[in-house]
Amino acid sequence: MPQLSGDMMDMRPINTRPPARPERFDATGVKAVLGPTNTGKTWLAIERMVAHSSGVIGLPLRLLAREVYQRVVDRVGVGAVSLITGEEKIKPPNARYSVCTVEAMPVDSGAAFVAIDEVQLAGDLERGHVFTDRILHMRGREETLLLGSATMRGVLERLMPGIAVQTRPRLSQLLYAGSKKITRLPRRSAIVAFSADEVYAIAELIRRQRGGAAVVLGALSPRTRNAQVELYQNGDVEFLVATDAVGMGLNLDVDHVAFAQDWKFDGFQYRQLSPSEYGQIAGRAGRHVRDGTFGVTGQVDPLPQELVEALEAHRFEPLKVLQWRSRQLDFASCDALRQSLDAAPSAPDLTRSLPSVDQRALGLLAADPGIAQMARGARAVELLWEACKLPDYRRIAPAQHADIIASIYRDLIGRGHVAEDYMAAQVQRADFTEGDIDALSQRIAEIRTWTYISHRPGWLADPSHWQEKTRAIEDRLSDALHERLTKRFVDRRTSVLMRRLRENAFMEAEIGGDGKVLVEGHHVGELQGFRFTPDAKSDGPDAKAVRAAAQKALSGEYDNRAERFANAPNGDFALGSDGLLRWLGAPVAVLSAGDSPLRPRIVLLADDQLAGAQRDKVQARAERYVTYQVSTVLKPLVDLEAGEGLEGTAKGIAYRLAENFGILQRREIADDVRSLDQDARAALRALGVRFGAYHIFLPMLVKPAPAQLITLLWGIRNDGRDRPGFGEVPQLLATGRTSAPLDAGFDPIFYTLSGYRVLGRRAVRVDILERLADLIRPALAWKPGVGKRPEGAFDGREFQVTAAMMSILGATPDDMDEILKGLGYRARSVEQAEVERLVAAQEAASAPALAELPAEDAKIIEEAAIAAPAEAVSPGEESEAVSPDGSAETQAESPLMQPAAAVTDEEAVETVPEDAPVPVDAILSDNTPADTVDIIAGEAVADDEAVAATDGAADASVEAPAEEPKLVQLWKPHRGEGRGGRRDDARANRGGQQQRRRPGGTHGAQAGAPGETRRNDREGQEGAQQRKPWQKPKRAEGRGKPRPDQDERKPTMREDRRPERQKPLDPDSPFAKLAALKDMLKK
Repeated sequence: MPQLSGDMMDMRPINTRPPARPERFDATGVKAVLGPTNTGKTWLAIERMVAHSSGVIGLPLRLLAREVYQRVVDRVGVGAVSLITGEEKIKPPNARYSVCTVEAMPVDSGAAFVAIDEVQLAGDLERGHVFTDRILHMRGREETLLLGSATMRGVLERLMPGIAVQTRPRLSQLLYAGSKKITRLPRRSAIVAFSADEVYAIAELIRRQRGGAAVVLGALSPRTRNAQVELYQNGDVEFLVATDAVGMGLNLDVDHVAFAQDWKFDGFQYRQLSPSEYGQIAGRAGRHVRDGTFGVTGQVDPLPQELVEALEAHRFEPLKVLQWRSRQLDFASCDALRQSLDAAPSAPDLTRSLPSVDQRALGLLAADPGIAQMARGARAVELLWEACKLPDYRRIAPAQHADIIASIYRDLIGRGHVAEDYMAAQVQRADFTEGDIDALSQRIAEIRTWTYISHRPGWLADPSHWQEKTRAIEDRLSDALHERLTKRFVDRRTSVLMRRLRENAFMEAEIGGDGKVLVEGHHVGELQGFRFTPDAKSDGPDAKAVRAAAQKALSGEYDNRAERFANAPNGDFALGSDGLLRWLGAPVAVLSAGDSPLRPRIVLLADDQLAGAQRDKVQARAERYVTYQVSTVLKPLVDLEAGEGLEGTAKGIAYRLAENFGILQRREIADDVRSLDQDARAALRALGVRFGAYHIFLPMLVKPAPAQLITLLWGIRNDGRDRPGFGEVPQLLATGRTSAPLDAGFDPIFYTLSGYRVLGRRAVRVDILERLADLIRPALAWKPGVGKRPEGAFDGREFQVTAAMMSILGATPDDMDEILKGLGYRARSVEQAEVERLVAAQEAASAPALAELPAEDAKIIEEAAIAAPAEAVSPGEESEAVSPDGSAETQAESPLMQPAAAVTDEEAVETVPEDAPVPVDAILSDNTPADTVDIIAGEAVADDEAVAATDGAADASVEAPAEEPKLVQLWKPHRGEGRGGRRDDARANRGGQQQRRRPGGTHGAQAGAPGETRRNDREGQEGAQQRKPWQKPKRAEGRGKPRPDQDERKPTMREDRRPERQKPLDPDSPFAKLAALKDMLKK
């Protein structure tokens, strides 16, 4: 037989043949305590361990090891207990007891007591071989306890004949509760899923619907998992969402366990849970003597009846075989090591485990020529195997994990320890606390790798430094992860409030100056006035909890506020343009339409908790303030509506003024105004009414505050608060502007309510229009040759626009044209040279006559020329108007200041039907005698031929090649061309008052006939040019008759008119002296 080479001999499989008879393991001093969950097995192990002089206990999870470590410390003191896990080691110098994870248990501890918990995990495909090794080989000098499920009894008795087995019954019952929606699960429930994504999705749903949940994952660091469990145990949240890690001995206050998934990945494949796994997880419900329930939720089908009965009776199929891997390793070479790991077990109850992470890493590294070259000799191979045991916390690809192990191994072989620079760079990469949950979880997995390396003996030059550094980084990352988990999955506010509500405890409410309400330190909403608004971020049950907590905490606040509100001064209230009544800035009521615009209805904005007498107090105080505000700001309007001291027509005018919020165009009530006697006028003036040339109005309301309140009351009454321009036009008054460009997008009614009149492209304050009338009046009242010429006067019948007129209106010349046309004036264009010539001729003619008079007489003539329109007014009829600042001003109104109604150019030439109302030019102001109107009216019509001549001259000038002459606009009141005898008919109808003013009123009406004939003649000449194509010529008497010359017409009219003025003058009156001076000038 040929000799085999050494290499060939090394490749021979070792231990491939099982021994002839099954191997039996030592059972001396071994005791198995078996039973379902909640039987007190872990508590028994702690009690037995502290009863010995020394002891070691192995647990399946770091989190459970931490929990047991704390319990032992509480019993024997911190200096007597050590904690040993893969990433954490706490080793006091004189520690007698060790609490470890199963993988970290010392092989040769020499302790008097050894306990291994959850021994049924020996059947796990990934970790089972570690548990099997500890079960078969770790023994205490005095006592060994094996703790786990009753499914282990048969296999333990076969492997260790003579083992003492003790079964313990469950302390409470476990019952099946069926399928329930996640939102319907009872409080203190644990929802179990088997993937991080599913756990996060369930926790998010519970946060939205039930206030939040704690999250427990196997990938979390112990610090993070402890913090999450603490949230649940303290009652901050009522639900726990976890993976199957919750079933590994964690003692939690769980009443119900719901399975949201029934499939899991066991490291090798996806498979359905086994009945024993169901029982291990469901057994977490009902700890100690309190019964528990279990069921399914989400998309999981209801459990089969036979499985339910098995879970409730804790009857499961016994475990047949345990996962096993040889502990007799051959470190002669990498191949020898791999072969020893692949050895078959010697007992039929053991089965060789599938390659785990370390074994797969070894296979990859052994195939690397560089690593294989380094791994020569037993010491190098053993070191390689130790490096391969590095856990894959990050769950990365095997090749990537092998690369990390290779880098570490090269340093260990070449340097004797891991390079400091390499270690620092890797640790630094993980030292970053920003990012989301997944990013932080990944960094924790990375730092756990380097924490594990820092605790490996002999791997680092300065292990203490790196242990502290990695531990600090892991703590920071764990805290950050806990914060992110809590922020995402827990609504602390809702959870705290619901807990306090369940406890029926007193909740302290704090209300900030801005109305924010804090209950137990959590923001729950805002209390504005008497209305609580929950936080906008609340929804579903969250909103219900917030509202319930707020109502309970604020139960006494409503009554306290009602008392303060009822006794609050008026300065604490404000009425806004939105119709809201505010108290210290908070809305408490809203105005709605009432029986009268000045008496709106008050609707409280208050919760139902404000009720009874307190609500009545608030209602009464709000109504009292609104009534005070209206009666103060709109006092003139309120007085007019009351109408005290007014009778008949005066009361009707007052009612119409109040109905129109204090402003009327005079032409609308012309007949009513003419019929007022002086006592009625005085009574209206005493109430603040001003009789202007264009408007009857209340000057005290043309101010910002009254205008805003009027606009608001009108908007409430007419449902007009949504119309464009509401609340904006009154701001013009606050700026002090006398006029403003018209905004076409605004409703024109708001200009009227604010005291403006729309004329062309501008809106002008009505009181400013009356001031404009004061400037126009002297220009039209002046007579050539009598007194000093007023500014803007021309010939007594026409006037020019002056800078003062444009200044008070803030208008341009184009704006003035539209404003004057809107007021009823009409213009004609005349060459400036011609105007200057006529003005110079008039002044030259009047200068000698005035020069011959004594200075005193000349002064009287100048003053009387301006006051001429009022010369026939008795002292009792003198007109007084109230200026915007409230001062009284005497105003003599000229009939020439009563132009026609505001009409457009087209309307100016339209014929007026016989039944049309009396035109505005027939309106007499309350201080103008009728005969004065007749005289001036006759003169005002006499310049028609001159206008035609001027137009002809202008046409001729167009043909000349010379430069176009500059034109001047001359304005005069429009007298309603083409209206026939409507004015005289109106005068005839007013016979009563005119006959009292002048005897022979009937004769006066007849005397006006020549004027009527002249108007009809003028219509015949001009009507054809200005009449619309579809209009028929108006039939009138005297049409076609020859018109007398202007020189013949004017004296005749004057001779006919003057004898009618038979009212004697007071000899002591200045008008008597004026009359004498006029007679002297005529001679």
